Amino acid sequence: MRIRPLRSAPDTPLAPVEAPPTDMRAMVVDAAGGADALHAASVPVPSPVLSEVLVRVVAAGVNPIDAKTRGGRGVSGAIAAYPATLGYDFSGIVVKSPYEAHPFAPGTEVFGMTSFPRTGGSYAEYVVAPSLSVARKPSSLSHVEAAGVPLAALTAWGLVVETAHAHEGQRMLIHAGSGGVGHFAVQFAAYFGAHVTVTASARNASWLRELGAAVVVDYTTARFEEVVGEVDVVIDLVGNVHSETGTRSLEVLRTGGLYVLVPTGSWPGYAEAAAEAGVRTTSYKVVPDGGALATIGRLLDSGSVQVYIDQVFDLAEAPAAHRAIETGHTRGKVVLRVSDG
Repeated sequence: MRIRPLRSAPDTPLAPVEAPPTDMRAMVVDAAGGADALHAASVPVPSPVLSEVLVRVVAAGVNPIDAKTRGGRGVSGAIAAYPATLGYDFSGIVVKSPYEAHPFAPGTEVFGMTSFPRTGGSYAEYVVAPSLSVARKPSSLSHVEAAGVPLAALTAWGLVVETAHAHEGQRMLIHAGSGGVGHFAVQFAAYFGAHVTVTASARNASWLRELGAAVVVDYTTARFEEVVGEVDVVIDLVGNVHSETGTRSLEVLRTGGLYVLVPTGSWPGYAEAAAEAGVRTTSYKVVPDGGALATIGRLLDSGSVQVYIDQVFDLAEAPAAHRAIETGHTRGKVVLRVSDG
């Protein structure tokens, strides 16, 4: 029996890479605080161990969890020591591989997720990442575009495909459809045939319809439970932190339907409320699966899925990037440009 490898070798020779320096530029925090707690520092270049790869970062994605962690929430409790370098998403070029025949040889362009806060994050010139959390960068995307994909797209994939099992005829409601996770969730759900309704502001309505949404409810002028018919699944990227979105979502779910809550701590009593309403429920945490990311990369290269980059900041402008994402009104993704690539 012939087995097809999960990741094929490159078709063209890879360019040689320079040995990494001893120290690198990074944006760090010395303690929890506001956006201005982020500041530039010189820190040691990390050393990969076992199956990790060392990557020269060209661009890094910025996510809401980064800002929450910086402010003392999120995963801040797992940070072992400060100063800490934040960031999950990256796109860049492999500098060191675990062994000579490794699928990601030095010179390979990759994108993926770090193991922050167990290791340093991607707001830096170099990062280590597990091989299983990395995939080849889609050839059709720039590094800036690719850096906006991993965490948001993998979260959306886990929600829509692996948890909700999106399929033809399924009725799905997605809250906050214009954000980083939301705009991928809309596309994945539509790709697999679901009838997609999203809540968003009016300015994003036509764009979301282009991405595959059948119905867009302007949350600033209408209450979705008065507009939306019965649905099979609710993907809630808001929770009860705004207008009791979670509680109201249970009103539109069919008996036995599925409610999926994403923002941690946004509705402590969701499980009990869902049980009382007669619906199934689960929370969700992203799985940094390089195999799934490779599949998403193929969808991006085929044009079936798109990543939208709202704003790009230089690495030193990380505080401004955090302020932008904390408005809650960015469309798609915010990205840091770290180096030339």
